Amino acid sequence: MAGIEGFAPNLFVGKTVFVTGGGSGINLGIAKSFARLGAKVAICGRTRERLDGAAKEIEALGAKVFTHVADVRQPQAVQEAIDATRAALGPIHVLVCGAAGNFLCRAEDMSPNGFKTVVDIDLIGSFNASRAAFNQLKETKGIILYISAGMAYMPYAFQVHVGAAKAGIEQLMQNLALEWGKYGIRSCSIVPGPIEGTEGMKRLADPKSLAERLSHIPLSRMGTVDEIGAAAVFLASPMAAYITGAQLIVDGGSGLIGSAFFNVGAEAVLRSGA
Repeated sequence: MAGIEGFAPNLFVGKTVFVTGGGSGINLGIAKSFARLGAKVAICGRTRERLDGAAKEIEALGAKVFTHVADVRQPQAVQEAIDATRAALGPIHVLVCGAAGNFLCRAEDMSPNGFKTVVDIDLIGSFNASRAAFNQLKETKGIILYISAGMAYMPYAFQVHVGAAKAGIEQLMQNLALEWGKYGIRSCSIVPGPIEGTEGMKRLADPKSLAERLSHIPLSRMGTVDEIGAAAVFLASPMAAYITGAQLIVDGGSGLIGSAFFNVGAEAVLRSGA
């Protein structure tokens, strides 16, 4: 809950938030942050069991929840989820494009399908959701929040697929801010750094070198899911009403030290075969 104490507890009462990939991790944390402030929350993902578990966590916060199984790579499925959300909760005010895929892989070992899969989920999936929600966001003068990554603007080893996808997301975000601003739709991205307790940290970080890496981050620690949720809440709030086309980096300063420590740890993970 850390990070949202300064916001009015009824800030998003009457508002609907839709989160892709909302069944776990950072995306579920964002959904819960909005729920704590009164929002109605819809989450979509590919796994019914995961969505049901996430829904129970959100409902425990007193929020009305709607879930819909959908793969963001399939435009029709996303449109159905968006339309069903309107019927269940009302028009969408906040769209969070968080569905993503990632794994460590040397570029020379990357299959065309592996590369395409990540681009399809991250980038094309984000466009599919944005396009599907356009009419509702136009009606509510809402905001799209894209969950990006440092790979969008800095090379990271064994992340060629992610870098391409996230760089595309940043351009998508800014282009839609430019084009859709006339409709009252804002568009921003959030760039998390290393966040504790997430699947990404389990897959991408070498536990043996993590302590050294953290010691070089200016704030000397990992971030929390709730801190990313607070960033999302801020950008969607009236306090950020004149912010669009912006990238909010929430990484404790880790982007300032480059990717070298990540690269060393990633190499260790690949060597270990984890």
